[in-house]
Amino acid sequence: MGTKAKAVICREHNKPVVVEEIDVAAPQRDEVLVKISACGVCHSDHSAVTGTLPLTPPLVLGHEGAGTVVELGEGVTEVAVGDSIVASWIPMCGTCRYCIAGKPWLCDISMTRGTSMPDGTSRLTDAKGNALNHFASTSVMAEYAVLHKKACIRIDPEIPSDRAALIGCGVMTGVGAALNTARVEPGSSVAVVGTGGIGLNVIQGAALAGAESIIAVDTADNKLEFARTFGATHTVNPKRDGDPVAKVMSLVPGGVDHAFECIGLAATITQVYNMICKGGKAIVVGVAPMTDMVTLPALLMPFQEKVLTGSMYGSARPAYDFPRLLSLYKAGKLKLDELVTQTYSIDDAPQAFEDLTQGANARGVIVF
Repeated sequence: MGTKAKAVICREHNKPVVVEEIDVAAPQRDEVLVKISACGVCHSDHSAVTGTLPLTPPLVLGHEGAGTVVELGEGVTEVAVGDSIVASWIPMCGTCRYCIAGKPWLCDISMTRGTSMPDGTSRLTDAKGNALNHFASTSVMAEYAVLHKKACIRIDPEIPSDRAALIGCGVMTGVGAALNTARVEPGSSVAVVGTGGIGLNVIQGAALAGAESIIAVDTADNKLEFARTFGATHTVNPKRDGDPVAKVMSLVPGGVDHAFECIGLAATITQVYNMICKGGKAIVVGVAPMTDMVTLPALLMPFQEKVLTGSMYGSARPAYDFPRLLSLYKAGKLKLDELVTQTYSIDDAPQAFEDLTQGANARGVIVF
């Protein structure tokens, strides 16, 4: 028997999200029913609404969630009823070449199941009985969600759910890009272009790693103020300070060791490549439209040995990284409280998305 739940749905690209009552099916083998306590409103949700992420509506949104296990499907021993969990939006299969090679964030099965459960089917239907698509096998912007057991990462129940939820995407993606993908070193120099939720977490990841110079680049002064709070040592507003590449070069002659693109634009990807020093690394974290292309001077590549790479989910190993990050939070070393600048009820989800597009929050969170 299914469970009724309010959910936030993208019915059509580039239209406001809607809140509807849906039916969440009982968990099948290797699946878990979770009562969601909190869900972050992430820019990737907005990218699904705009179609930048090619996910087909009707789509139940949400991939940054925390909650409590309320029902187990057959064969689930990894979690128990009553456990507090954070959802991982890449439920790693453990058997593909990438999982076996120690890169589970690139899991083949997860990459081909963007709008379904890992088995390729849906557990969600609307009031008329029509099937709804899942966002990245999670769809946790709802009162209840069915998750694969490998998408449920057990956490300390004492951690507030509106803080813990952020580990599931924004914090893991940003902090992980600095610590796991780039492996920022103590004393190094870093530039971060785009200081929304992801960029702020790249900044605090670089600060945790001991970077000496952390330059935040954004056109919104309120975001640059947030960046200072999270560890930025310098700020650059291109509207006021001019060419951001030239400004970064004036602050760190020769270029920074690491530069992160956290917006998702071809132009800013080119900028971060041009900001790094010879032998430096430019990391693309932002999600650009499929049609965007980046052009770089081929001749300089062998002479400068610059690296341009992406960072998928902060190169996450969720069962290892999520508890580690939450331990840093409990120790007062990872900023989660400061990220949550506004909470919403699920009925206020359309306003939460409007605030996201206006850049009003470090992170808005829907609480249930």
